[in-house]
Amino acid sequence: MNDTVSFGYEDIDANEKTGRVGEVFSNVAAKYDIMNDAMSGGMHRLWKDRFVRRVKPQPGEQILDMAGGTGDIAFRMAAKGASVTVSDINQDMLDVGIERAMDRGIDGLVWSRQNAEELAFSSRTFDAYTIVFGIRNVTFIDKALKEAHRVLKYGGRFYCMEFSQTDWPGFKEVYDLYSHQLMPKIGKAIANDEDSYRYLAESIRRFPKPPEFEAMIRAAGFENTRVEKILGGAVNIHSGWKV
Repeated sequence: MNDTVSFGYEDIDANEKTGRVGEVFSNVAAKYDIMNDAMSGGMHRLWKDRFVRRVKPQPGEQILDMAGGTGDIAFRMAAKGASVTVSDINQDMLDVGIERAMDRGIDGLVWSRQNAEELAFSSRTFDAYTIVFGIRNVTFIDKALKEAHRVLKYGGRFYCMEFSQTDWPGFKEVYDLYSHQLMPKIGKAIANDEDSYRYLAESIRRFPKPPEFEAMIRAAGFENTRVEKILGGAVNIHSGWKV
């Protein structure tokens, strides 16, 4: 029997997920940053600034930014002097990031198409591994976490920012209404793509809750794990160390 995995609220054959997620991100790549601003009211910029402050990139460090697509996190870390490799499974997203880097005069980044579950990098290569709003789209999250652990040096750090479900009373109901009803409509109005944004909203609901995901990070070999909640857990920064 084939493995089944979630694709939004659907359960599909695991072999189909990479292709279907790829189609979603190819569809949204050109409008991805505009949509991020529209959907979060610009707050995603503050979340990303906060995330990079937690990573504390240092000059000369080798950092892998997985699912880094359009370069938002990589640009911030490169500004601190880190040597950043931007990886994404979707070439359309990488192309948007490369174009943005050229427009901003940012060079020195390495752009590499990679599957988070089967990285081509050697073991113990990077000082830090980051993944922002990307791991919930991976077919087998446990494999991606083990690969993150493998490519980190001893003493390396893992940082992930991902959406989840808020536990703030009152706000939870508003958040549910927004993500299920309004978010797809915004996607249709701005990106002419309601279905992709419906999937993105649904994928948040199917993603493991913070304690469960933290346990998965520990199971991959990381220690000193931590969860930092934003907006009552609507957004979470997860971290761990390879020791």
